[in-house]
Amino acid sequence: MTETDKKFKSLIYNRNFILFLFTRSFNVIGVQIVTVAVGWYVYQLTRDPLDLGYIGLAQFAPSLALFLVAGYVLDKYDRRMTIVVSNIIHLAVVLLLLGVLFSNWGGVKTILLILVIHGIARTFFHTAAQAILPNIVASDVFPNAVAYSSSVNKAAQLIGPAIGGVLLAWSQDWAYYVAGFSFLLAVCTSIVMSGQLKHKSIDRMTLKRVLSGFLYVSQNKVVLGAVSIDLVAVLLGGVMGLLPIYASDILEVGPDGLGVMRAMPGIGAFFMGLALAQIAHPRYVGITMFLTLALFGGSIVIFSLSTVFWISLVALAIYGASDMVSVYIRLTLVQLATPDEMRGRVSAVNSISINASNELGDFRAGLMASGFGTVPAVFLGGVATFAVVGIWMKIFPDLVKISSFDDVKNKITKV
Repeated sequence: MTETDKKFKSLIYNRNFILFLFTRSFNVIGVQIVTVAVGWYVYQLTRDPLDLGYIGLAQFAPSLALFLVAGYVLDKYDRRMTIVVSNIIHLAVVLLLLGVLFSNWGGVKTILLILVIHGIARTFFHTAAQAILPNIVASDVFPNAVAYSSSVNKAAQLIGPAIGGVLLAWSQDWAYYVAGFSFLLAVCTSIVMSGQLKHKSIDRMTLKRVLSGFLYVSQNKVVLGAVSIDLVAVLLGGVMGLLPIYASDILEVGPDGLGVMRAMPGIGAFFMGLALAQIAHPRYVGITMFLTLALFGGSIVIFSLSTVFWISLVALAIYGASDMVSVYIRLTLVQLATPDEMRGRVSAVNSISINASNELGDFRAGLMASGFGTVPAVFLGGVATFAVVGIWMKIFPDLVKISSFDDVKNKITKV
């Protein structure tokens, strides 16, 4: 039996890890269905790309306001229960959206207010999902666990939009019913997770402790570089929020095509994640991360200029595959470089770059699209991503030089 096979077997027989994968999958499927349904509904209602940007902003604002609190909570209290409560709130959000849909009351402003609640739940869930993984798998299989977890996450991002697009074409109501059922399943699987999934601490909440995640990231250049480049690259390269415009007006493929387009990044990422999980000892991880981010930017440029559906789909698949490699490397670097007693607070900082930056990137794209047009907004974002890669390679040379994940421990500053 090879070393990779032994690590795979270790993860497969880890009950908490499997339950975590199911929980994360059901959550992501629900979130993706809601995102597709709300984006399509709002754009058909107003035909204004800026409203699509507001959808992203409504979900990003809670992350910006609460991520420090979320980090402290996850270092102080049970990370599993945070996941449970977050999924319950997601379920309540679906019920509220159904109420708006049935009553036609409140319009876009009410939907945006509901999405703020949705954003609060996502802030705590994503931070908890990052912080809890090192608690349920051994350190020697952690990089493989990240790869499998990311693959399953991307598979859910593939399945969710596809289901959402089909359901929208058939019945808008059922998109929300299925999303709600998915969140209900996430609640059930997270409840039955077991074990001590929190760091024991009796420290009371102070400003210094809340901000300590920032301090740790700022004093460790490898972590700072990994966290910040994702924030900037995704902020500039956000494209997913504008897909309803491409589906409706540019490629003219309707809600079915929208579902397929939203699924393509997940397809590329899923297969790339499976490939990464087979690598026992990844090498040249630093330079690989930067190269894949450059490819990420190139795929955005191709997608922005394409008027052929299949070319657009290929570009989106490359977009997802390249992002998968960089996310895998960044997540592993940050988690291995962070002590468990600070993992919640550092994960909270990291969650802004990995998750919330997507919504902020959608707002950036929507804002630019309303002023300059959809295609120029996406194109300029892709070009800017190239520039960011070059700048960050100059600013963080130690990050470029990292060959293996073991190297990161030698470049960490104690705080």
